[in-house]
Amino acid sequence: MSDRFWTVIAEQHKELESARGADDVVRILSHDRNPYGPASGVGDGFFAGSGGDKTVRKALHTAGWELVWAESAVYYTMRAPDGSLITYIEGDIYRGSRSGRNTEQAGTPAN
Repeated sequence: MSDRFWTVIAEQHKELESARGADDVVRILSHDRNPYGPASGVGDGFFAGSGGDKTVRKALHTAGWELVWAESAVYYTMRAPDGSLITYIEGDIYRGSRSGRNTEQAGTPAN
């Protein structure tokens, strides 16, 4: 991978560390900002750097997000400080929960 690729990944990871909600994550990881090009990924967003040292999960944890469900390191749902959810599936980012389980807590919006 080129230096430019990893520069984009580092910038996205840094931005994720202050993401307050699902809208922020989708904006940061939008298809237009994907270093592979806008056609990569099938979700609402895509993190192309999953083969590197930095993870979406770690960055969002830094931003105050909590893990609410995980099947593996590449398939999980997290809740933002604003109550919104994202699901990460092998680099693809989806708004809301795709876990097949009810991850909503009383008084907290599901998406």
